[in-house]
Amino acid sequence: MNIKNFILKGNLVLQIAIGLFLGVLLAVYLPTYAISVKVLGELFLTALKSAAPVLVFILVMSAITNHKVGQKTSIQSIIILYLFGTFLAGLFAVIFSFIFPVTLTLIQQKPLEMVPPSSIVDVLKGLLLNFVDNPVNALINGNFIGILAWAIGLGIALRHSSESTKKVVTDLSNAFTYVVRIIIRFAPIGIFGLVASILAETGLSVLWDYIKLVSVLLGTMIFIALVVNPIIVFFKIRKNPYPLAIKCLKESGITAFFTRSSAANIPVNMELCKKLNLHEDTYSISIPLGATINMQGAAITISILTLAAVHSLGIEVDIFSAILLSLVSALCACGASGVAGGSLLLIPLACSLFKIPQDIAWSIVGIGMTIGVVQDSAETALNSSTDVLFTAAACIADENKKNI
Repeated sequence: MNIKNFILKGNLVLQIAIGLFLGVLLAVYLPTYAISVKVLGELFLTALKSAAPVLVFILVMSAITNHKVGQKTSIQSIIILYLFGTFLAGLFAVIFSFIFPVTLTLIQQKPLEMVPPSSIVDVLKGLLLNFVDNPVNALINGNFIGILAWAIGLGIALRHSSESTKKVVTDLSNAFTYVVRIIIRFAPIGIFGLVASILAETGLSVLWDYIKLVSVLLGTMIFIALVVNPIIVFFKIRKNPYPLAIKCLKESGITAFFTRSSAANIPVNMELCKKLNLHEDTYSISIPLGATINMQGAAITISILTLAAVHSLGIEVDIFSAILLSLVSALCACGASGVAGGSLLLIPLACSLFKIPQDIAWSIVGIGMTIGVVQDSAETALNSSTDVLFTAAACIADENKKNI
């Protein structure tokens, strides 16, 4: 019974760490058997690949369908900070990816026949064609741009539907989220198979690639938390931002790092806002909203892992395409699902900008799952602590205006 509870309800981070460790051991001591467990990783990625397009479609449609009209305009500046901060996070992730390019060992079944985009015009053309794709075709082929377009359109249309229809859409959203959570519970087994087979086929040198990737991810997140965000807050409140930034990281970020859920950290953030004497009418709205759309860590993850695929495949990317990726990663981040590792599910969308095949994109997702023990924890810590930071900055700025 205890083993069953550990498998179904235990700490997923610990389970993934165990799977990773066992995969390395098998590859080192029994490489022949390690190659044979490759099917476990393939099963996991295929299940994830099958569920993700429908999940994204239903989640976005449900969020728009059930959006409440008449939200208070007092949080308008906070929303701007959320979106601007998320875009800057994606932009600096792109810059760091070019300064410290990471290449990964990707398992390919056959040689790739790829025609990389030659300019921003090609990227935009492909984006527009994907945007108007047939919805069924978009779901079958994993065309996330088309999926988002149809989800937004149907969501807007369904906002005028009856309450019972909206309830059905919400139930569908909850059902698909539950299915993906079940699939995610098999991540330790999938990662065990992926790591064991990759190391057996390519050698232990691939671990160095993972270490470099994690270093770039964490370095970018630390830079955003300790440099970019304080600068944004300084221009908002016009005084030293570091006492506030450090307090938010200490009292919100550390908790979020271990819970790995912005939603689960909402009560902690609410209590911190109360301790900071912020307006309850503001933070009672902005904190739950931030757990949904303030996704700096997710934007960083999407940008860096996408460009890791680009660098690994030798695709040339111009500056305008890179900036477009920053924007797309910010939009993707705002739509990241509520399951653990949700930002990873949107990497194929960003990869589609550069015509990267879905098989390669999902290999990158698998690598993201492998390093997710650290990546997802740091991502959540940055996201959640920034919810309070930007809420406090906006409240302090409004208070300063009243005192002038």
